[in-house]
Amino acid sequence: MREQAAWQRFRSSGRRQRGGRRRAVSAAAAVAVGVMTMSVLAPPAAFAAARPDAVQQGLSALVHSDGLPAALATVRDREGRTRTYTAGVGDLATGSKVPVDGQVRIGSNTKTFTAVVVLQLVGEGKIGLDTMVDSHLPGLVRGEGIDGRHITVRQLLQHTSGLPEYEDLVEDGIRQHRYFEPRDLLDIALQRKADFAPGKKWAYSNTNYVLAGLIIQKVTGRPLAEEIDRRVIKRIGLRHTYFPAPGDMTIRESHPKGYHRDAAGEPLGDFTEIDPSAGWAAGQMISTNSDLNRFFTALLTPERLLPTAQLTQMRTTVPIGDTGAGYGLGLMSRPLSCGGVYWGHGGDITGYETRGGVTDDGRAAGVVVTSIPTDGAATKHLDGVVDTALCR
Repeated sequence: MREQAAWQRFRSSGRRQRGGRRRAVSAAAAVAVGVMTMSVLAPPAAFAAARPDAVQQGLSALVHSDGLPAALATVRDREGRTRTYTAGVGDLATGSKVPVDGQVRIGSNTKTFTAVVVLQLVGEGKIGLDTMVDSHLPGLVRGEGIDGRHITVRQLLQHTSGLPEYEDLVEDGIRQHRYFEPRDLLDIALQRKADFAPGKKWAYSNTNYVLAGLIIQKVTGRPLAEEIDRRVIKRIGLRHTYFPAPGDMTIRESHPKGYHRDAAGEPLGDFTEIDPSAGWAAGQMISTNSDLNRFFTALLTPERLLPTAQLTQMRTTVPIGDTGAGYGLGLMSRPLSCGGVYWGHGGDITGYETRGGVTDDGRAAGVVVTSIPTDGAATKHLDGVVDTALCR
C-alpha cells in the first residue's frame, strides 16, 4: 500500500510514504535463510541454460545477502514462454519449501483493480473523470483544507488530490486483528489537514482509493469486492486472485508464510494471518505472480479490460519526482535499464512485498519477497531482479 516511498527507494534508498518509510507492523494496511528451489513450467528448451540464470541468482541474493525469508518470481518472455523460480524457505519454523507461484497478499496492486472498475464505469457513462467527488458522495469529504466539491475522480486515481494519508494513524498494536469499515478509514484521514490544494502536486495517499472504492459502491449499488470479481477477475480468468471477505484473515491456497521485523537485526515475526481491511480498495487483495502477469497483460491489451479511450487515460502519467517513473490512473510506468518502460504497480503489506509488470511487447515479470525489506538497498535489489527478468 505504501508506494510513494517505494519510488523514493526506487531512485536510491529511503522512505513508502511522506515523512519517512514506515516499517511498523500494518497487518490491515496492507502488511531463516534456506535452500533454493526452482520449478520450470515451460519446456526445458524454452530458455538457454548455458550459464547460471540471472533471475535465480537475484532471488538467491535477496535471501542469502538481504536476509529475506523467501523470494518467488514468475517470468514470461514475449513468445509467451513462462518460467517460475523460488528461493529460501516457505516456513521458517519447519523449513518447508517455497510453494511455486504461491498465493500472497498483493498490497497496493489492488489499486489497479479498483482503478480498472472506475474506468469501466467511466466508459459506461456512469462516472466522469473530471466530475467532483461530491457528485457521488455529497458532503462526505470535508476537513481542514479538504472539500469534496473541489476534488475530481481523476485526482483520486492519480494521487493529485492532496488528501492526507490515514495509514500511520491506525494504531499498530490493534491492526493485525481489527476489522475496519471504509468509512472508519476516511474518518481517520480527515483528522489531518490537506497536504496541498487539489491538482497542485503528486503525493501518494491510500485515502484516495478508499474514496474511489466508495464511489464504485455508490454508483453500482454493489459491494466493491463483487464488482472487482465480476468485472475483472472472472472476465479474464484469474483463478488464484480474490478479495478477502470481511473477517477472513487467511490465505486460501498454497502460500509461503509472511514475516515482519520492525528494524534490521530484529527477529522476524509470523504475520501470515492478518485482517487486511485497512487496505480495502487500496490494498486488500490476494493473488499470485502468474495471475498478476496475466492481469497486467490483459490490461495493456486495448478492449480487453478497458476501452481504448479509458486505457489511454490510464497510461497518461505525471512524474514521480525525478525517479524517471510516472503515475497514471492506478498504473505506474518505470524505466528499464535496457530501454523503454514497464507498466505495473507493486505493493507492500505486512508480510509481503510485490514488484513487477509488463512491457508493451509482451514481456512480463512478477517478484515477491516474504517480508518488507527494512533498508533501501534490499528494495533496490528487488527492483533489480524485475529489471533483470524483463531485460535479459
